[in-house]
Amino acid sequence: MNIKSITKKIAVSAFALAAFFSAQAQDMHFSQFNGAPMILNPALTGYFNGQYRVTGIYRNQWSSVTTPYVTFGGSVDAQLFRDVAISDYLGGGLAIYNDRSGDGNLANLTALGSLAYHKFLGEDDNKSLSVGLQGGYVQKTIDLSRLYWQDEFFNGGFQPGTTGEQINPKVKYFTANAGLSWGHRIGERFAYQFGVAGHNLNQPRESFEKKKNNEVGLGMRINAQLGFEWNAGDRLSIRPAVMYQTQSSASELIAGSEFLYIVGSPDVRSVATSVFLGGWVRKGDATLITAGMEFQGVRLGFAYDYNTSDLKVASGGNGGFEITLRYVKPNPLDFARKIIFPCSRF
Repeated sequence: MNIKSITKKIAVSAFALAAFFSAQAQDMHFSQFNGAPMILNPALTGYFNGQYRVTGIYRNQWSSVTTPYVTFGGSVDAQLFRDVAISDYLGGGLAIYNDRSGDGNLANLTALGSLAYHKFLGEDDNKSLSVGLQGGYVQKTIDLSRLYWQDEFFNGGFQPGTTGEQINPKVKYFTANAGLSWGHRIGERFAYQFGVAGHNLNQPRESFEKKKNNEVGLGMRINAQLGFEWNAGDRLSIRPAVMYQTQSSASELIAGSEFLYIVGSPDVRSVATSVFLGGWVRKGDATLITAGMEFQGVRLGFAYDYNTSDLKVASGGNGGFEITLRYVKPNPLDFARKIIFPCSRF
């Protein structure tokens, strides 16, 4: 084993070790944050025009720097106990996500179950207050056989063991989340939605290190999202939004807007054939472009991150590529009652 190969393996392992502690401090996140509503805010469970919703998401990033970080997952949620004479209802759903990172195959498997109650207010049910609760199971694993450590190389030779023996290959725990959401539709052309959520409220204990005194509680992730929908005409909708979240010492701010244009019949917007294009900024990290189309309850979206952080020298500006797919089964009651949600941005 030559010096160059040894140096590369040590560098890769150091990067993986940094990923360990990063994984302990941060949850999964997406550029198209509206593509994974249940991981964004439990109060959004069942919050849509339709009978049920199925979502899928795939993200691939940092392939130009190291072994790609790949995240994929999906969810299904529905409106439960919906009555034609009552606007209020309960929403329920399940979601599962898996994230794999780096040469050490650091994996995060998360399964979540959510319930949310949606209360409609105002003369025409033009306001809504939603409360959501969520519980889940998380398992994180690492393949130690694929990693090398600096203190394993001694006097020009290789001595396996040492640092790697002090790390657990698997940690698992339960997590509890909660959220609130407020929506308001003002007239026929303008609406907004605001939500806040807290994740890991029980601060579950997790650590890849075997020493008990190194076990730490996972930091709570607090996020807030604000979205608007302005129907500027019969066919054009402008949908600006901002999302901020913080966890331990990490924070993220995404802001921008989506422009949607109906190319089919504009009579029923929720199932009309449309195309959209969006521009976004993740502060201090990347510029994002989103594009896609909607038709018959299906939304297909693409996103690309152009890296603008200090890592752009190594990445060449290449950040991440993301695909989202969503299907909402139309509800005949919504057409009959002409119910329009206060905001459909999320």
